Amino acid sequence: MDDLYADMFELAPVSLWLEDYSALKTLFTQWRKQGVTDLRAFLRQHPERVAECSKCLRILRVNQRTLSLYGAQDLAELSSQLHLVFRDDMFEQHIEELAQLWAGRTQFASQTVNYTLHGERLSISLKANILPGHEDTWSRVLLAIEDTTERSRTERALRTSELEAKGLFEHSPVSLWLEDFTGIKQLIEEVRGQGIADFRVFLDVHPEFVTRCLQEIRVLDINQQTVHMFRAADKVSLLAQTDKVFRDDMRPHFAEQLVDLWNGKLFQQREVVNYALDGEKVHVYLQFSVLPGHEERWDKVLVSLTDISARKKAEAYLEYLGMHDALTGLRNRSFFTDEINRLERHGPWPISVVVVDLNNLKGVNDELGHAGGDAMLRRVGEVLRKAVDRPCTASRIGGDEFALLLPNTDARGCEKRVEQLCELLALNNQFNAGSSQISLAIGSATSVDGERMEALVHRADQHMYEAKRRYYVKQGYDRRNH
Repeated sequence: MDDLYADMFELAPVSLWLEDYSALKTLFTQWRKQGVTDLRAFLRQHPERVAECSKCLRILRVNQRTLSLYGAQDLAELSSQLHLVFRDDMFEQHIEELAQLWAGRTQFASQTVNYTLHGERLSISLKANILPGHEDTWSRVLLAIEDTTERSRTERALRTSELEAKGLFEHSPVSLWLEDFTGIKQLIEEVRGQGIADFRVFLDVHPEFVTRCLQEIRVLDINQQTVHMFRAADKVSLLAQTDKVFRDDMRPHFAEQLVDLWNGKLFQQREVVNYALDGEKVHVYLQFSVLPGHEERWDKVLVSLTDISARKKAEAYLEYLGMHDALTGLRNRSFFTDEINRLERHGPWPISVVVVDLNNLKGVNDELGHAGGDAMLRRVGEVLRKAVDRPCTASRIGGDEFALLLPNTDARGCEKRVEQLCELLALNNQFNAGSSQISLAIGSATSVDGERMEALVHRADQHMYEAKRRYYVKQGYDRRNH
């Protein structure tokens, strides 16, 4: 282990154990040869074998967090007193960990119990991975242990004190909803009773079923963070307008939630869309759980919502930057290339392409500086944006070169689009009469049967260059100097 990774291991904020499980793998091989097939049943029938497994695990290294957590001076002290750490009520979970390895998994996880060397009980979350390159021998296994004692204590307190639970619910920093899904369960069972086997197909054929289920959500309680998140005056006003919260873009997410419920998944996590009462979208990370003891009727469901709108906006902005030109606001070359490939596969045909080049940009840069040239390019962007509407697109594909992709547009439609572009350009020049006038070289082409998109763009490009040559001849410019 080099110095950098050694430092990272040593200073990690969670307990890390590097162990050798190769003897355990050998023991498992022996047991398989002896005819053992169900490890869980075997270990429960012979509990002394669990201790035999534990003795096979050799600790190679632990970090400082581990020593601190378990109250050990060093690895030698910890290793010599492992019988104090692994005991009592961790038996069943240890069997589950061993069973996961027996089943061929290279990683396992569990929620279990350990003890410090001073006898304090620790609730822990354990995750382990056989390190790459050691899958055949199990000679290097990395375990990460998180101390969840405080969390477990909180959960026990919630179960024993209804008053405290209500307070934690009310003042939780995340939005909490206590809901009754009894009506939804009844609707799903009715569909199941009709002999429906593929519920997803059923929802595709009957989208109104999703709406019916949305209307069956009965909200029992919400907390103050929910009132704040959805911009309501109080609980009463929000609960009276849940139809404004659960609508539109939420439906496909809710349909997936129903599919999971159909398949018996009573704990779910997903990113969904809700709406605040002012109509603004609220992107949330949803965690849904039918509460224990209510699995038969779904009459108590806890939903937690974490507002991830800021992250979604940041992701959308990064996606926008990846497909748009920052100067003009038009699509960029990356989008143009992807769109050409998409149109090549899917059409719709005929497709027309218009290639546009800004004449004399070098002259503008020489006379007014690059700020002046950038201003001209932004004006071209304004013109091209107004010249197209969906599904047509305008892209900046080079420094002063632009392209319009016009699906489902024949030669006559393309000609009209170019005429509109010229009219918009004239209006822009008129509006900016005190500034440099924009001159564009425009070339266009419409697809013929069997023509590749690359050839179509090339034809439009050649027509643009012909127009550009005519412009320079007319102006008496030498293009090598302009």
